Amino acid sequence: EAETRPIATFGASVEVVNLDVSVTDPKGHHLNDIGTGDLLVFEDGVQQQVCLFTRDHLPISLLILIDGSASMEVNLVTTRGAAIRLVRTLGTGDEVGVAVFNRHFRLVQDFTSDLTAAEEAIAQIEADGETSLYNAIYLSLKDLAALPKDAELRRRAIVVLTDGEDTTSLLRDEDVLELARRAGVAVYTIGLRDARRPEISPVPVFFLTALARETGGRAYFPASLAALEGTYDRIAGELRTLYGLGYVSSNPRQDGGWRRITVRSLLGNLLLRYRPGYYAPRKGRLGG
Repeated sequence: EAETRPIATFGASVEVVNLDVSVTDPKGHHLNDIGTGDLLVFEDGVQQQVCLFTRDHLPISLLILIDGSASMEVNLVTTRGAAIRLVRTLGTGDEVGVAVFNRHFRLVQDFTSDLTAAEEAIAQIEADGETSLYNAIYLSLKDLAALPKDAELRRRAIVVLTDGEDTTSLLRDEDVLELARRAGVAVYTIGLRDARRPEISPVPVFFLTALARETGGRAYFPASLAALEGTYDRIAGELRTLYGLGYVSSNPRQDGGWRRITVRSLLGNLLLRYRPGYYAPRKGRLGG
């Protein structure tokens, strides 16, 4: 069960809750001059003492998940190009995996720092079959949560692109959302609408929005292929501008319960995005 990732252990008994926070102004511009005392963190309404604050770029483990069902065939050339562009924004210390799904989920490139290998895997993706969206995201979360836990802080994220509703998964949307709350992985969702018929788009807007919100990611719904490249660029930019915060919870109970997180800014009208909570460890099952 992937429930320990939101908590990183420093020392033998100190549990530090790690939190990535996106800070933007009312126009959507990312701010890079936020200071240690500008953000307040609360857990279940109780203010917490922030013991870790960084503006530095942390290494990223990124999984690019692409819908390879038959309906994506006409979009695939542009999709592959935009995904390759995203890979090229990664740098030293980052790693990327590539997966494709239709009725089945396939990891076509395991996590690697060889960005050329990732690009080649993306270039070979083909479209065929039905759509098992929920299964694919569930397995992607499992893969990221199973990666070795580095001693250094590392951001873990999934970028998933789909153009349609799930048609063949055995899992329910709530199964995926529950795992997402436990996995400590930010999920950025892209629901590609049909620009010719946006009013009947099969994109699962509610699910993709909820998945992003529950993990501290963001949901995008570009109305055309022309907007897709810019969407990937915005995701890449956000991953480079997140603030890393950490605190030791003032709640000593190891009951496995849900802890609600709230972050407030002292600088006025700013938009903050972050995961809304985590599950506390159970006694005898500390984080790692």
